[in-house]
Amino acid sequence: MEAVIEAKKLTRKFDHLVAVDQVEFKVYQGGIFGFLGPNGAGKTTTVRMLTGMIDPTDGTAAIQGHDIHKESLLSRTHIAVVPEEANVYLDLTVWQNLMLMAELHGVERHQRFQKAERLLDTFGLSGKKKQKARMLSKGLRQRLMLCAALVTDPEILFLDEPTSGLDVQSARLIRRTVNDLKQNGLTVFLTTHNMTEAGEMCSRVAIIDKGRIVAIDSPEKLRSTINARQYVEVCFAGTAPEHNELESLPDVSQIDVDNHRFRLYTESPGKVVSRLVRLVDKKKMEIMDLSICKPSLEDVFLHLTSGNKKKVLR
Repeated sequence: MEAVIEAKKLTRKFDHLVAVDQVEFKVYQGGIFGFLGPNGAGKTTTVRMLTGMIDPTDGTAAIQGHDIHKESLLSRTHIAVVPEEANVYLDLTVWQNLMLMAELHGVERHQRFQKAERLLDTFGLSGKKKQKARMLSKGLRQRLMLCAALVTDPEILFLDEPTSGLDVQSARLIRRTVNDLKQNGLTVFLTTHNMTEAGEMCSRVAIIDKGRIVAIDSPEKLRSTINARQYVEVCFAGTAPEHNELESLPDVSQIDVDNHRFRLYTESPGKVVSRLVRLVDKKKMEIMDLSICKPSLEDVFLHLTSGNKKKVLR
């Protein structure tokens, strides 16, 4: 696959603080690349370097083969950025916002109209063309920001927390539309705190912590790196075995109880299920619900950013 973004030893220092420390990754054409990390981990600084807002202190990155420092103007022609806080022009109408953005990016007049009409229809804004942006809700402003970015026909779209604080309908529409755009070849660089969103949308994920990349892989492969966080979840009909009986089952490393639901953490869930069923049958008890659950992307995130976990790079 073709890398449309490539970072090599990308570094940014602020006085004595190293905000981004020799970060390296590739983003491939037509995928959604999730960039995750705790607050202060270096996500925003990395994105600001990639989008030309600040220069790296050391190392480099290229967008579509153009060095972000030496060829900053060329590298920026390929991208569009949608920040977390929608910064639309509040005193312009919805339509005027799109026309201004298209004109600034040199989109031909007849193409502006066609693209703008199509995007407004896609994002449910057709009926608000003449409405000033200041009258829109946060969710509708975020939709307008996406329209304004996409009307420029970018090859790479940077999205910063695109669904944060939005109503369910707007968040769902944005996720669905971004997935559709990916199918048409758009590359998306997504920063988000929403682990469920990242797990569902992203083809690859990078986790950054304290300025360094600690993992890069698909969500599924990242989940498989912490098999010890798999668990068997069981709920009993009536009396449950004693806690120490469950804890003494071979291969069970930890037990959590939440509202009469037991979670038995194990690297061998199949074996634990068999032993659990035998125990319950022997004690003439009854299982009401039983399932095997894999670690979530949030589990991986917490595991890798807890301080002393090894890197997982692909």
